[in-house]
Amino acid sequence: MRTRTLGSAHGPRIEVSALGLGTLSMSGGYGVEDPATCEATVRRALDLGVTLIDTADFYAGGEGEKRLGRALGTRRDEAVICVKTGIRPNPEGGMMLDGSPEYLRATCDDSLRRLGTDRIDLYCLGWVDPQVPVEESVGALGELVEAGKVRGLMLSEVSPATLRRAQAVHPIAAVATEYSLWQRHVEGPILDAQRESGVPLVAYSTLGRGFFTGTVRSLDEVDEGDWRHNFPRFAPGNIERNLVLLKRLAALSERLGVPMGRLAIAWVLAQGEDIVALAGTKFPGHLEENAAAVSLELGPEELAELAECFPAAEVAGARYAPQIEELLDT
Repeated sequence: MRTRTLGSAHGPRIEVSALGLGTLSMSGGYGVEDPATCEATVRRALDLGVTLIDTADFYAGGEGEKRLGRALGTRRDEAVICVKTGIRPNPEGGMMLDGSPEYLRATCDDSLRRLGTDRIDLYCLGWVDPQVPVEESVGALGELVEAGKVRGLMLSEVSPATLRRAQAVHPIAAVATEYSLWQRHVEGPILDAQRESGVPLVAYSTLGRGFFTGTVRSLDEVDEGDWRHNFPRFAPGNIERNLVLLKRLAALSERLGVPMGRLAIAWVLAQGEDIVALAGTKFPGHLEENAAAVSLELGPEELAELAECFPAAEVAGARYAPQIEELLDT
């Protein structure tokens, strides 16, 4: 497995696999899961050299971390654990952002306990809480680094201005954002700012939440609790239009003799050596398919063809529902 390095010039350097394993689907995010299969998938990741494993303290109310801790067991040191935080249940229903220092300190200890470990390799502020200056949130996270509970800090979905403010307080090892064939907002000012600051990108949802595998053609095909019911691009009226675009990827896949999902991940990785791709799955076989993308070499013409499969103006539906999009730092 090829590796890439997270970290900035002023902070720790953390070597990770070029492909990381996302675990949302192991916590009910994409339908019903089998615990034994999920844990087997984590162990298979380590066998393949997939070291970066991404979870969150709010996945299934903390059960996601417990499952990951059990799966790693005595192989904990083979993994680079990334934990997202700063999002918690809202007493009035749903979820809310909480970047307060008090919450971040407390929830870190809870995560360490659930994971059964003495440190978190990458602690990620899930989204920036608009009610708390990012300097205060990052300052509290920096204290956790000084205490030895955390190795490096990561931010998710931040604007260039917010990144600069955060870096003035503490080194940032990486920024996470959605980046895929059909979600390209990071290209331009956001990615430029990261590169100027020497901060790598961790790209999530590189498979378009499973859309690029061709396995979801209607919401009728997914479980009732599947999070994709909340994403506009899968909604009736939009998914049909997006399936028309998927035919372009399918045709290229057939011509090259390479599965669509593998092409989608390989395209993201080809956008720069400072990019790490996250792809979630709860099945060992799917993980093996995703991992094969790391060694896939694509030429300039093939990369250009892939980039043209999902023109931004033709993709139907926003990436998040309005009530979620308004929480994003822009």
